[in-house]
Amino acid sequence: MEALINFVENEFVTKKEFPKFSAGDTITVYYEIKEGEKTRTQFFKGVVIQRRGSGATETFTIRKMSGTVGVERIFPVNMPALQKVEVNKKGKVRRARIFYFRGLTGKKARIKEVRS
Repeated sequence: MEALINFVENEFVTKKEFPKFSAGDTITVYYEIKEGEKTRTQFFKGVVIQRRGSGATETFTIRKMSGTVGVERIFPVNMPALQKVEVNKKGKVRRARIFYFRGLTGKKARIKEVRS
């Protein structure tokens, strides 16, 4: 049964090519929003908190600060409305899921940048 599910995912789900990114990276995601009959492109820029899943069900969570309120959004990698992903900064973190980042404020909420 699992082989059948993997076959369907590989054949019928369209793969999108995005740059490699992981937890701690600051990225900008451009996605399409439909309002009535109009469509427009909106972006969401923030720090990647986690990547989870694999294949067609892979998702990533981004956190940004909107004023003093933290806003998180979960994006499926294979979402049809996703247009492009830009990696702004590569961050140096020691975990794959940085949920502790939610509790940090001020200077402690900074992530070291990897220079390459």
